[in-house]
Amino acid sequence: MPKVALYNQNGATVGEIELSDSVFGIEPNKHVLFEAVIMQRASLRQGTHKTKNRAEVSGGGRKPWRQKGTGRARQGSIRSPQWRGGGTVFGPVPRSYSYKLPKKVRRLAIKSALSSKVLENNIVVLDNLALEAPKTKEMVKILSNLSVDRKALIVTADINENIMLSARNIPGVTVVTANGINVLDVLNHDKLVITKAAVEKVEEVLA
Repeated sequence: MPKVALYNQNGATVGEIELSDSVFGIEPNKHVLFEAVIMQRASLRQGTHKTKNRAEVSGGGRKPWRQKGTGRARQGSIRSPQWRGGGTVFGPVPRSYSYKLPKKVRRLAIKSALSSKVLENNIVVLDNLALEAPKTKEMVKILSNLSVDRKALIVTADINENIMLSARNIPGVTVVTANGINVLDVLNHDKLVITKAAVEKVEEVLA
């Protein structure tokens, strides 16, 4: 089982914690990580693109010239796709880009993401994370105590309003709960700051 140091909010080491081998100690599967990131990014797309076809553009209600006798090609509408200002053929329409990977693949992906943070020594486990009131300055101080000076993902066991409000104005810092942890967030941040309670919750679900 991988062992990592356990810190308090002051940045002092208060012990060690053993992480589950099946969650934090597997060999990261790069292909599955790639598939999970593509899935999440696709789900984030709005899909609100739209072009007008020949039925939707204005004008073109009358045949521009008679069928025969002019020497020109026959035309039924000045809003046909070949005309300037005409409709678009097979243009994009609003749709959802989201899709789902199999459950086992999604579980393997999040395990691979967490294990990669352990292998890179980019995981910081806290014995507890609590603030009496929302204070951005206090959160900055805690991160400084932990030597976290890059993009950081903070994972708490449950929703903590004070932590979320204190961290939301810090550039590069994101707060999620153990239930909301996902591959894209883990890989998109340099450091993973997670509480001991959140570790237990994640292991309970994924182990």
